[in-house]
Amino acid sequence: MLRFWLYLWALPVTLVGVLLGLLARSSGGSLQRVEGVLEIAGGWPASILRRGFPFSGPVAAITLGHVVLGVSLAALSATRAHERAHVRQFERWGVLLLVLYPLAGLLAWLRGGNPYRDNPFESEARAAERVERVTPQNSGD
Repeated sequence: MLRFWLYLWALPVTLVGVLLGLLARSSGGSLQRVEGVLEIAGGWPASILRRGFPFSGPVAAITLGHVVLGVSLAALSATRAHERAHVRQFERWGVLLLVLYPLAGLLAWLRGGNPYRDNPFESEARAAERVERVTPQNSGD
Protein backbone atom coordinates (compact mmCIF):
# COMPACT_ATOMS: atom_id res chain seq x y z
CA MET A 1 0.00 0.00 0.00
CA LEU A 2 2.90 2.37 0.76
CA ARG A 3 4.20 1.88 -2.80
CA PHE A 4 0.86 3.14 -4.15
CA TRP A 5 1.13 6.35 -2.11
CA LEU A 6 4.74 6.91 -3.22
CA TYR A 7 3.69 6.64 -6.86
CA LEU A 8 0.70 8.89 -6.27
CA TRP A 9 2.80 11.54 -4.44
CA ALA A 10 5.22 11.74 -7.39
CA LEU A 11 2.46 11.43 -10.04
CA PRO A 12 2.23 15.09 -11.15
CA VAL A 13 5.92 15.10 -12.07
CA THR A 14 5.75 11.57 -13.46
CA LEU A 15 3.01 12.72 -15.87
CA VAL A 16 5.36 15.40 -17.24
CA GLY A 17 7.96 12.66 -17.73
CA VAL A 18 5.42 10.44 -19.50
CA LEU A 19 4.51 13.30 -21.85
CA LEU A 20 8.20 13.80 -22.69
CA GLY A 21 8.47 10.03 -23.09
CA LEU A 22 5.70 10.06 -25.67
CA LEU A 23 7.54 12.83 -27.53
CA ALA A 24 10.72 10.76 -27.36
CA ARG A 25 8.94 7.67 -28.65
CA SER A 26 7.36 9.59 -31.52
CA SER A 27 10.81 10.90 -32.48
CA GLY A 28 12.61 7.57 -32.53
CA GLY A 29 13.22 6.95 -28.84
CA SER A 30 12.62 3.70 -26.98
CA LEU A 31 10.76 2.94 -23.76
CA GLN A 32 11.34 0.24 -21.18
CA ARG A 33 10.19 -0.40 -17.64
CA VAL A 34 12.92 -1.30 -15.15
CA GLU A 35 12.25 -1.83 -11.45
CA GLY A 36 8.95 0.07 -11.62
CA VAL A 37 10.47 3.06 -13.40
CA LEU A 38 9.77 4.05 -17.01
CA GLU A 39 13.09 4.58 -18.80
CA ILE A 40 13.15 6.45 -22.09
CA ALA A 41 16.21 6.47 -24.32
CA GLY A 42 16.90 8.70 -27.29
CA GLY A 43 14.48 10.73 -29.35
CA TRP A 44 13.96 14.45 -29.18
CA PRO A 45 14.52 14.82 -25.38
CA ALA A 46 17.97 13.21 -25.77
CA SER A 47 19.08 16.13 -27.93
CA ILE A 48 18.13 18.52 -25.10
CA LEU A 49 20.07 16.41 -22.58
CA ARG A 50 23.13 16.38 -24.84
CA ARG A 51 22.94 20.15 -25.25
CA GLY A 52 22.70 20.56 -21.49
CA PHE A 53 21.37 22.97 -18.94
CA PRO A 54 22.79 26.27 -17.66
CA PHE A 55 24.26 25.00 -14.37
CA SER A 56 25.05 21.40 -15.20
CA GLY A 57 25.99 21.33 -18.86
CA PRO A 58 25.21 18.16 -20.82
CA VAL A 59 23.75 15.28 -18.81
CA ALA A 60 23.35 11.57 -19.57
CA ALA A 61 19.92 11.32 -17.93
CA ILE A 62 17.30 13.22 -15.96
CA THR A 63 14.57 12.00 -13.63
CA LEU A 64 11.00 13.25 -13.50
CA GLY A 65 9.09 11.31 -10.86
CA HIS A 66 9.07 7.66 -11.91
CA VAL A 67 10.37 8.46 -15.40
CA VAL A 68 14.03 8.65 -16.39
CA LEU A 69 14.95 10.21 -19.73
CA GLY A 70 18.38 9.27 -21.05
CA VAL A 71 20.47 9.97 -24.11
CA SER A 72 20.78 6.22 -24.80
CA LEU A 73 20.11 2.78 -23.34
CA ALA A 74 23.79 2.62 -22.34
CA ALA A 75 23.47 5.95 -20.51
CA LEU A 76 20.37 4.72 -18.68
CA SER A 77 22.20 1.59 -17.58
CA ALA A 78 25.29 3.53 -16.48
CA THR A 79 23.30 6.10 -14.47
CA ARG A 80 20.67 3.76 -13.02
CA ALA A 81 21.82 3.92 -9.37
CA HIS A 82 22.18 7.72 -9.52
CA GLU A 83 18.80 8.24 -11.17
CA ARG A 84 17.06 5.81 -8.79
CA ALA A 85 18.23 8.05 -5.95
CA HIS A 86 16.39 10.90 -7.68
CA VAL A 87 13.30 8.67 -8.03
CA ARG A 88 13.41 8.13 -4.24
CA GLN A 89 13.77 11.90 -3.78
CA PHE A 90 10.59 12.43 -5.82
CA GLU A 91 8.89 9.77 -3.71
CA ARG A 92 9.96 11.67 -0.60
CA TRP A 93 9.34 15.25 -1.74
CA GLY A 94 6.81 14.91 -4.57
CA VAL A 95 6.24 17.97 -6.71
CA LEU A 96 8.01 20.08 -4.06
CA LEU A 97 11.31 18.74 -5.40
CA LEU A 98 10.82 20.92 -8.50
CA VAL A 99 11.23 23.93 -6.19
CA LEU A 100 13.60 22.46 -3.60
CA TYR A 101 16.18 21.22 -6.12
CA PRO A 102 16.84 24.63 -7.75
CA LEU A 103 16.73 26.34 -4.34
CA ALA A 104 19.37 23.93 -3.04
CA GLY A 105 21.48 24.72 -6.10
CA LEU A 106 21.04 28.44 -5.52
CA LEU A 107 22.09 28.08 -1.88
CA ALA A 108 25.15 26.09 -2.92
CA TRP A 109 26.07 28.82 -5.39
CA LEU A 110 25.51 31.61 -2.84
CA ARG A 111 27.91 29.76 -0.52
CA GLY A 112 30.56 29.79 -3.25
CA GLY A 113 29.92 26.27 -4.51
CA ASN A 114 28.75 24.81 -7.79
CA PRO A 115 24.94 24.79 -8.11
CA TYR A 116 25.01 21.28 -9.61
CA ARG A 117 27.96 19.48 -7.99
CA ASP A 118 27.34 20.94 -4.52
CA ASN A 119 23.55 20.50 -4.60
CA PRO A 120 22.65 18.16 -1.71
CA PHE A 121 20.20 16.26 -3.94
CA GLU A 122 23.05 15.50 -6.34
CA SER A 123 25.38 14.62 -3.46
CA GLU A 124 22.82 12.07 -2.26
CA ALA A 125 22.56 10.59 -5.77
CA ARG A 126 26.36 10.36 -6.11
CA ALA A 127 26.50 8.60 -2.73
CA ALA A 128 23.98 6.05 -4.04
CA GLU A 129 26.27 5.49 -7.04
CA ARG A 130 29.22 4.80 -4.77
CA VAL A 131 27.22 2.31 -2.71
CA GLU A 132 26.11 0.54 -5.89
CA ARG A 133 29.74 0.27 -7.06
CA VAL A 134 30.77 -1.28 -3.75
CA THR A 135 27.75 -3.60 -3.40
CA PRO A 136 26.22 -4.18 -6.85
CA GLN A 137 22.69 -5.53 -6.86
CA ASN A 138 22.81 -8.51 -9.21
CA SER A 139 19.25 -9.50 -9.96
CA GLY A 140 20.07 -12.81 -11.60
CA ASP A 141 22.92 -14.03 -9.38
